[in-house]
Amino acid sequence: MIPEAAARAIGRPLVSARRVAGGDINDAWQLEFDGGVRAFVKSRPQAQPGEYATEAAGLRWLGEVEHGLPVPEVLAAGDEPEPGPAFLALSWIDGGALDERMEETLGRGLAHVHAAGAPTFGAPPPEAPRGGLRLGDVELPAAESPDWPAFYGEHRLAPLLRTASDRGALPAGGVRAVEAVIERLPELAGPHEPPARLHGDLWRGNVLASTDRRPYLIDPAAYGGHREVDLAMLALFGGPSPRTLAAYEEVHPLADGHERRVPLWQLFPLLVHAVLFGGAYVARSHELARQLTG
Repeated sequence: MIPEAAARAIGRPLVSARRVAGGDINDAWQLEFDGGVRAFVKSRPQAQPGEYATEAAGLRWLGEVEHGLPVPEVLAAGDEPEPGPAFLALSWIDGGALDERMEETLGRGLAHVHAAGAPTFGAPPPEAPRGGLRLGDVELPAAESPDWPAFYGEHRLAPLLRTASDRGALPAGGVRAVEAVIERLPELAGPHEPPARLHGDLWRGNVLASTDRRPYLIDPAAYGGHREVDLAMLALFGGPSPRTLAAYEEVHPLADGHERRVPLWQLFPLLVHAVLFGGAYVARSHELARQLTG
């Protein structure tokens, strides 16, 4: 049903469809059309109205930056589960390995994407039908602010902390430690920076190395934010390489003390993982918050 609906939306005769890996929460297919054209399609029954259209808007927003990074082309988005189905269809990218040249390309391109900016902290991509931020089944309400520490504290950490507390995903001591971080954000957040154009969920798995030796950005949760957040997220699960950071700083040098602030920005994704998966992420979030204010 999903492959056929995507083919109708794309407007090409479907030749074949096969299941492929699609991440933690989506089902995914590779579709092939006449002429050998291929597409990647993802879908899930629980998708919220506007979710895939928002992701599509984020891809376009990130991909429009001159000298930035490539993104898959958005082919179609069916975004109303009823009568349905909800799906996102993208151009197929053949995956490869991230080599040294691509690591440097990633750094330079990401610097250009960040420098392209955003209207305010929290600003969604233009034409996005949904505000807020959705990561798995965690959704934070839409909000914007001219002040990054206030935005990060009030509209990222605080609502996520409430969710963690309500779900029992963080012990009382961990809740108090994160509250202390929020109180001290004006002094912990470093010098003022203008809003950057963020990918928003830039762990290593959301950088797709292609066989044409270009690093693509995929699966964004894009918004206007502090550029160090994307870099801290890359560092959380095995990256970025020194080459990536060096290439980034050639284009867009980072402020003094950025290394010390990496744990501050990593607290947010760790809390998300504590809510979604529990386990070691709970203890790690608690310990990190304690260290930040210790």
